[in-house]
Amino acid sequence: MARPTVADLRAGKGQRQLSMLHVTSLDEAAAAHAAGIDLLSIVDPLWGRDFRSAAPDAFVCVGLLYGQLVTTEDYLRAAFAAMSDGADSVYCAASLRTVEALADEGIPVCGHSGLIPSKATWTGGFKAIGKTADTALLVHRQVKALEDAGAFAAEIEVVPDRVAAEISRRTTLLLISMGAGSGCDAQYLFAEDVLGSNTGHVPRHAKRYRDFAAEYARLQAERIAAFGEFADDVKAGGYPGPQHTVAIGDAEYEAFLAALGTN
Repeated sequence: MARPTVADLRAGKGQRQLSMLHVTSLDEAAAAHAAGIDLLSIVDPLWGRDFRSAAPDAFVCVGLLYGQLVTTEDYLRAAFAAMSDGADSVYCAASLRTVEALADEGIPVCGHSGLIPSKATWTGGFKAIGKTADTALLVHRQVKALEDAGAFAAEIEVVPDRVAAEISRRTTLLLISMGAGSGCDAQYLFAEDVLGSNTGHVPRHAKRYRDFAAEYARLQAERIAAFGEFADDVKAGGYPGPQHTVAIGDAEYEAFLAALGTN
């Protein structure tokens, strides 16, 4: 099955729910591909052709990190580099001017609306956006501005589900929900939350399907035990044994000693 294009995704708007994961390793990318995840998010410093090989059929959005890139030219260079390595689109939380510049070059851009972590101070911190009429209208304006700037998609984060659904019906953008309900076009989670490997704050919208944190803790305990046994073995003379060393024949060893004696 060939991976979808932007045109394919836009043609299916409002007709199905897509799955999307943020992954941080080749193993996660390969597992997402094998599991049939539709969309992948991978940040720019990690993205490369090896990730494309690991997930050949997934539509990949490469995150251009806000703050590490500054000027519009920075974003353009990074976006073209990501696309040349097989990306299908880029995520950009920079200004509308930058979004428009990327779109003008034919680069598919995914913007951000609702709770935007890099700009959360302007909306009161890390909390839901859109619980009042005024803030719901703010999210709608954000989405429409991204649409006007030429973006093809927007992440909509921690917005009331009814608000997000209504905005989705009123935009041509592919709306990617992170905690914004099922009225959007895709459901987006971080792999660490799905796997349960996150030992810190777990977002309200996250759903754990496994408990990797417990497994990692078990493996760490096993790692410590194995290292301790090695250290004890060395102290006791149990390592190395004959099976761990290389032998030399008696005649060759005697010749070696004789040669040492003449020098």
